[in-house]
Amino acid sequence: MLNEEKKSQVFTFGCRLNFSESEIIKDHLKLNNLEDIVVFNTCSVTSEAERKAKQAIRKIKKTRPESKIVVTGCAAQINPKSWFAMPEVNHVLGNNEKLNKNFWAGLSKCSDDEMVVSDIMRLREYSFHQTNDFSNQTRSFIQIQNGCDHRCTFCIIPFGRGNSRSVFVDEIIKSIQNALNNNVKEIVLTGVDLTSWGKDFKERKSLGFLLKTIFSSLPDLPRLRVSSIDPAEIDHEFMDILADEERFMPHLHLSIQHGDDLILKRMKRRHLYRDVINFVDEAKRRRSDIIFGADFISGFPTENDQSHQNSIKLIKEADIKYAHIFPFSPRKETPAYKMKMLPKEVINYRAKELRDIIKTKTEFFLKSIVGTKQKVLIEKNNSGYTPQFTRVKFQEDVKSGKIIETNIVKAQSTFVDGKVE
Repeated sequence: MLNEEKKSQVFTFGCRLNFSESEIIKDHLKLNNLEDIVVFNTCSVTSEAERKAKQAIRKIKKTRPESKIVVTGCAAQINPKSWFAMPEVNHVLGNNEKLNKNFWAGLSKCSDDEMVVSDIMRLREYSFHQTNDFSNQTRSFIQIQNGCDHRCTFCIIPFGRGNSRSVFVDEIIKSIQNALNNNVKEIVLTGVDLTSWGKDFKERKSLGFLLKTIFSSLPDLPRLRVSSIDPAEIDHEFMDILADEERFMPHLHLSIQHGDDLILKRMKRRHLYRDVINFVDEAKRRRSDIIFGADFISGFPTENDQSHQNSIKLIKEADIKYAHIFPFSPRKETPAYKMKMLPKEVINYRAKELRDIIKTKTEFFLKSIVGTKQKVLIEKNNSGYTPQFTRVKFQEDVKSGKIIETNIVKAQSTFVDGKVE
């Protein structure tokens, strides 16, 4: 039995894909009875994410000085030497290596510090991994692809994840079925660039084809949603599923990034302002209850007040209800790093302005659903989520893992209060 004081831990930074992979790392730690290991699964999207990870490593080493520290994730993949140079760190693993069972199996016998990071850009196929521990899970993240073939000028992620590699359909179906067999009620398809799924196959496929196959193969699947998608690559089968399949949840998170066409071109995005509006309008026409979240970057180099106002205009016209607002963070390995930076105070002011607008949009939406009935998937701590991914909290005890008819009785700033009918 593991000593509680020496129990291994995994700290995760960044995206849903990282959180999904951290569950696999936990499986390896448990399978090999590894004690006194602390793993940091890092993110490299912003310099702030890296700063927080380094701060957390130093803090944990003070409280657990005898523990082995393992650093992995995108930040470790891109710049492994900087992490290995930290005196607190014992091992640095690349994104491919962190899922390799052989490393974890041999870790207890390894007395020397080591850095194991391969060239991820050489990978052409995706080695599929999935957690086998669904305890306390009502919602499960299923990886369907990894990597990205695009080179947005601000983004460092392709160098941490490699080129796009898709999981085969039969593996995805098997993985979802495994989750359903363990009483999971909702599946979230995740990856780095979801809409590129299937384009690396000999017979090119689309994300819409995959969704259609999943729903036809798994009639007992209660709910399915997708993580962030690129509005430039939505196919017609995807739109058909959105319109016709009630089990496909009416909430999409769009990787928009900006509302100004010139900035979008300088970012090397593949959509313009009008493309986003056209997609949103078509999605609403096909699914009247759909809502949208989005990612936006404030203060991209060369952004002026008018281009910033175009982001505000897009948020309002596209009726974005939720958003992640990222103040521009220059990454050395990207073309945008060489562009002239805006003053930090301008970047932060514009980020706050976007966040304030989104806060108002969110609060207005939450008030609009008071008095409605919603089918809420109960997760834990007497809370759950509606099909539109609105968080609902209950005063009474409710059993996790159930989808229950709920009256929405009050709106708070970021969630709503519900009462079981």
